[in-house]
Amino acid sequence: MAESRTRFYVDKQNKKWLGVCAGIADYMGWDVTLVRIGMVVITLAGAFPWSVIAYLAANWVAKPKPYGLYSDKEEEQFWQGVRRSPARTTREVRGKLRDIDRRLADVELYYTSRNRRLADEIDSLR
Repeated sequence: MAESRTRFYVDKQNKKWLGVCAGIADYMGWDVTLVRIGMVVITLAGAFPWSVIAYLAANWVAKPKPYGLYSDKEEEQFWQGVRRSPARTTREVRGKLRDIDRRLADVELYYTSRNRRLADEIDSLR
C-alpha cells in the first residue's frame, strides 16, 4: 500500500536530533532552519517543559517519512500545496485541465476543419 502524501511524517533523513522539525518543515513547505530556530526561540521564551514534551510526543506518534515519498521536487511542492490549501490546489488543477481541454478542442477543430474524413471518424467514435 502506498504511503499517504498528506500526513505528517518525522523526517529521519534530514534530522538533527529526532527529525520532528524537519518533518514539520517538509509538511508545511517551510525552510527547516527557520523551523528549528522557531523551536529554540519558543523553548527559550518560556515554553521549556511543554515544548520538549510536545517534541517528544510528535516523535513518538508520527511515523518516519518513507524513502522516496516524492518522485521529484515538483511533486513535493504540489503535495505541500495540497496540505496548505486543498481548495486552492483543486482550483489550480481544474484550471490546468480546462486549459488542456481547450487546447485539445483547438487541435481537433484545426484538423477536422481541413480533413472531412477525419472529422467523420471522430464523430463515429462519439
